[in-house]
Amino acid sequence: MHTVVERELELYLVLSPERSIPVPARFTYRSDDPYAVHITFHIGSESPVHWTFARELLVEGVFRPCGQGDVRVWPTKSQGRSVVLMALSSPDGDALLEAPAAIVSAWLERTLRVVPPGSEAERLRIDDGLAELLAPTVADDLWLGRPQLGSPYDEPQDGE
Repeated sequence: MHTVVERELELYLVLSPERSIPVPARFTYRSDDPYAVHITFHIGSESPVHWTFARELLVEGVFRPCGQGDVRVWPTKSQGRSVVLMALSSPDGDALLEAPAAIVSAWLERTLRVVPPGSEAERLRIDDGLAELLAPTVADDLWLGRPQLGSPYDEPQDGE
């Protein structure tokens, strides 16, 4: 069983230093995908916009600038409020989004209680999956015991 931690909040799409517009968003964290955070932006189009990136990036970005390339996150002040800025880049365009730092931090804290940092790999159960994939099967036993004729592993017979 996995746990989902969600939070609906209003972000602001920064259009210029003087102008921004509200954008409803949903932050989602799933313990079965422990390294990632998922953000869905409802921008008034037919389908919402989805972004997925490392939870660690958002955690660090609450305290100091981090990230490069498609996702960059950093804390700042806006109109006397602590906010987190997220710069997102894609082939479709760029966006600068502003989120209330206290709400993002509280949501992140909930995700860190569900899956503490450093314990993510345990949630993936990679070792269990590999063991299942590599476990011998009845077909393996049959093949190893009596290879099919014409197999490249067949020993040549006398007279061949």
